[in-house]
Amino acid sequence: MLPKTIKPLSKSLVIDAENSTGRSSFLAAKYPPTGNHLLAALPAADYGRLRPHLEAIYLPLGWSLYESGRPMTHVFFPVEGVVSMLSVMGNGESSEIATIGNEGLIGISLFLGTESTPSRAIVQSSGLAYRLRASDVMKEFNRGGEFQRLLLRFTQGLMAQIIQTAACNHHHNIDQQFCRWLLLTLDCVPSNEIIMTQEMLAHMQGIRRQGITNAATDLQASGIIHYKRGKITVLNRRKLEQRACECYGVIKRESDRLVLMGKAKVRQASERVASDRRGKDRRDVKPVASRR
Repeated sequence: MLPKTIKPLSKSLVIDAENSTGRSSFLAAKYPPTGNHLLAALPAADYGRLRPHLEAIYLPLGWSLYESGRPMTHVFFPVEGVVSMLSVMGNGESSEIATIGNEGLIGISLFLGTESTPSRAIVQSSGLAYRLRASDVMKEFNRGGEFQRLLLRFTQGLMAQIIQTAACNHHHNIDQQFCRWLLLTLDCVPSNEIIMTQEMLAHMQGIRRQGITNAATDLQASGIIHYKRGKITVLNRRKLEQRACECYGVIKRESDRLVLMGKAKVRQASERVASDRRGKDRRDVKPVASRR
């Protein structure tokens, strides 16, 4: 039984998740694990060790990947879809603290050594993820190689997003928060469309539904978005960025910096390996004896 303060999954969502094997197989054929940026950045040897243990799983809208205080059994690497991390209050209300897509993973508590967290993770936009058992995560993480460095680098970016989101929720108005959320979500989806009801969005943002309605109506009147029946279509991203507060830029720049840092380190490692091989090849070449 879930704590009374946390709403359990509806029966339809549980059935959808349990009977999604066919859908997972279909999506897995279309979206390989390397659709996740962290898995794609791994050296071939590291990825080769993990690949047999990666299990494709369909993520239905509203599905809970983990609950507050519950032990985590897997880490999830999304390749399509968006997951929200939520802070849950004692009265059951919640507020989003971070958004994660194919740039990262869900379940940092596992490799940070705590195995559980006071937050919960809910699927905000349906899609596909690859999950890895806790034992396999820790086995590779404890090797101390690129997998460990990538996960820790992502964790730093996630912490930056959580900190900036907290500041944004305190200092900026609902319109600015809504614009920041739209932009972060857009960065996680392949199109300019976001499937999200106002009720679910208000629940995640910890804002009254009327506040979300007013913000969406204002953006629609300005020609920035089109909203109808739970689908938000962004028509003008540049104007949306102008309406958002500086928090989106702060989060985006830090994320981009860490991604570039990771690519640079992988490139340097590849160059070192290539250089070592060239040196070995030169050492292995035996001089040809001259003929008299």
